[in-house]
Amino acid sequence: MTTRIEGSTAPGFASLADTFSAAFSGHDDMGAALSIRVAGETVVDLWGGTADARDHSPWKGDTTSVIFSCTKGLTSILAARLVQEGLLDYQAPVVAHWPEFAAAGKEGITVADVLAHRSGLSAPRDLLSVEDVIDWDVVTGVLAAQEPLWTPGEGHAYHALTHGWLAGEVIRRVTGRTVGRYFDELVAMPLHADAWIGLPHSAQTRVAHLRAGASLTALVAKQAAARPAGKVDWSDRALTLGNAFPTQLVDGERGFNDPRIQAAELPGAGGIASARALATIWSSTVVETNGVRLLDADTVGEAIRPQAEGSPVFGGPPPFSRWGMGFQLPSLAREYLGPASFGHDGAGGQVAFADVTHQVGFAFLTNLMEAGADHRATSIVDELRRLLGRSSRR
Repeated sequence: MTTRIEGSTAPGFASLADTFSAAFSGHDDMGAALSIRVAGETVVDLWGGTADARDHSPWKGDTTSVIFSCTKGLTSILAARLVQEGLLDYQAPVVAHWPEFAAAGKEGITVADVLAHRSGLSAPRDLLSVEDVIDWDVVTGVLAAQEPLWTPGEGHAYHALTHGWLAGEVIRRVTGRTVGRYFDELVAMPLHADAWIGLPHSAQTRVAHLRAGASLTALVAKQAAARPAGKVDWSDRALTLGNAFPTQLVDGERGFNDPRIQAAELPGAGGIASARALATIWSSTVVETNGVRLLDADTVGEAIRPQAEGSPVFGGPPPFSRWGMGFQLPSLAREYLGPASFGHDGAGGQVAFADVTHQVGFAFLTNLMEAGADHRATSIVDELRRLLGRSSRR
């Protein structure tokens, strides 16, 4: 059965509705939304499918969803804005703002190391619980005291969740405000964007319910079967933090469906937003949008200089991601539109980014989490690239 797609496309972008519709093929009870801005104006605003498979409630135009690691992109925007204002230096040591972080030989770790996954703190040595991770002071205290897992700066490994507390505590020390509050004041409120790092109670009923799809479930089972007994899998620990999350990040009401997790400020993966909001935010990093320009061109240029790429410390199969100052850069792992794109994808199929050349803000969100060769968002980005390339040749 064909999923009913609602919303609109601007002239010249109608084919994206077909590509978006094709993303639902073979995925039962999936919900998704797509929003694209070009030169500050909305050219695509589409949604469809199921927001909650438990009662088959429909995805609506204002439905929001957990955006997972797309949150790192938002946190990196906050850090870049502080650099732009002269309040933060990427090359400064973290301890200049967070003195307690100097423990266990971490005095030389820079803000850039933290943002670019080079700090050696990709996972906690201690096993953390849900109760721990919703307590900001507990997790930042653990990370401040911890000895790095490798020599900082001499390699990188994806800080799947700890990235948020590390960058977020620096932001908190600089601004005197929590990451969620600073994000709300600087970004969400001025842009009138339905996006939060720490969901308010009043917005809980609009959040889509997440499910792990077949490919993600199979991948997690395969990885578990191959894991050597008695040896810490640091890549898995980076996702679970020990006992806080299932490896696939959602399991019924556990993980990121848990209202306690959604309400907590988890700037590594806990953001919640609509696709409209994310496209608006990313648009405002490259062009004035809704009267707001978050980052100037020089700031963007500095923030997207490559800082980490290639094989990570704990291995894993290619293709590998590339990182700027917290921003995910184009690579074979995530191609985006071209070399002037920057953003961050998220677990299960979420994609959000900006493109300097085409002045694009893009967001695709879904509540059916898949893994591996997930072509849902990739096909949409490919079609957008084709349309923009054709337009530029006219």
